[in-house]
Amino acid sequence: MTTARVSSEKQLLDALAGADEIEIAGSIGGMPMISLRPGVTLRGGLLSFGARGVRLSSGNRLEDVTILVPDHEVAISNDTSVPDLGQVTLANVRTRGQVVLLAEDAVRAGRVVVDGLAVASADLRGRTQRQHGFGVDAMQGAFTLWNRQPDPAVRLTASLTGLSAGSADSPIRGSGVVVAGHGDWGGKMDGGVVEVDSLRTGPIFTDGGIEPGTPDLISGGVYVLSGAEVESVINDGPVTTFGANDMALDNWGAVRSWTARAPITSHGPSGIGFVNFGTLGRLTVEDAVTTYGTGARGFNVYDGAVASARFHSIRTHGDGAVGVQVSRDLPVLEIVDSVITYGGAGTSLVLGAQTQLSAIAISVKPEGRIGRLAVGGSLCTQGDGIVTLDVEGELESLSVTQTVSAHGAGSAAIRHVHDIAGLADVRVAAPWGDRIVRISA
Repeated sequence: MTTARVSSEKQLLDALAGADEIEIAGSIGGMPMISLRPGVTLRGGLLSFGARGVRLSSGNRLEDVTILVPDHEVAISNDTSVPDLGQVTLANVRTRGQVVLLAEDAVRAGRVVVDGLAVASADLRGRTQRQHGFGVDAMQGAFTLWNRQPDPAVRLTASLTGLSAGSADSPIRGSGVVVAGHGDWGGKMDGGVVEVDSLRTGPIFTDGGIEPGTPDLISGGVYVLSGAEVESVINDGPVTTFGANDMALDNWGAVRSWTARAPITSHGPSGIGFVNFGTLGRLTVEDAVTTYGTGARGFNVYDGAVASARFHSIRTHGDGAVGVQVSRDLPVLEIVDSVITYGGAGTSLVLGAQTQLSAIAISVKPEGRIGRLAVGGSLCTQGDGIVTLDVEGELESLSVTQTVSAHGAGSAAIRHVHDIAGLADVRVAAPWGDRIVRISA
């Protein structure tokens, strides 16, 4: 094995031709994009580029290195003419600019291991390749792992830990972390798959820069897209979004368990704390979900299936900003503290269309069902003409430790169609409206 220690552009370019391990001393800049031969390891130092940065081939390792490119460029990519990525490893890597690894063209196999990756800044707004589903395009991420092969026999595997993206002062312009398979136009799994045993993130800050009112474009803080099968997602750091149509956490794929251990915060119209369109086993959010903006909801189950969900608390601030909306079957929903909304009626992006919503605390749509709803604090709305707990579908069992209250003029605390076990034991308040309203199906 040949090792080269380099400190200049010429030394680096010479080493790329024959060395198996390349160690960077100090900073090197002014180069064109560099490509690593199969099996080569690059470690240490800082590399800066005016356009694209480092292209991997197969079996490469990047370690303890900083790679800087302009925000709109790609810092790390892969050669798609290589049939097998082998195992590509990024360990303690820092970039300015996107990291994107694709299975397309000749690539039909490979494993990606990330153990520490920080993308300081990136601008993905010019990327035209986007997965589409449920009436919208999803923007690429600062880190994007995407199997674009239409053949379902093509499977990538991955273990992704210690990923962070952006900062409060410099959010990613686009999505933060995106893992995706091929998918189809409807957002369903179809074609190549990415199998991830662990997806673990630190702080994520994004602003997709989407024009408010846009009906068919979204971005996400941490995004599991169609064709991604993930054993475990853990958000160790906060996930914060700042723009319109920014979903903090979004699942279109298949996830066994998802745990968020830090605050989830959305600033901007039509944002969402957590939205599900795929299949999800257990969801646990251990800190607060807080949204600010018209139509900025807390938690949505629009499609797919969620076995159980547990939240610390949900608070929304804005007209049309629903706390929880359930349109499918949800066997268990637990709220440790409270769900509180501060708003009335307003527009929100729903399935590719701007739709009129009310800032209901918990809404069960006609096609939705919650098996057991347990609230350790209160359900509360502050807006006028709002229902706090609106059950057009089914709610089989309800327990609320404190109260269900509607504080706005002409508001109702509870509206329901079917019988709800435990309803008689719940304290209900609506000083300027109706406590409980029974409606026909």
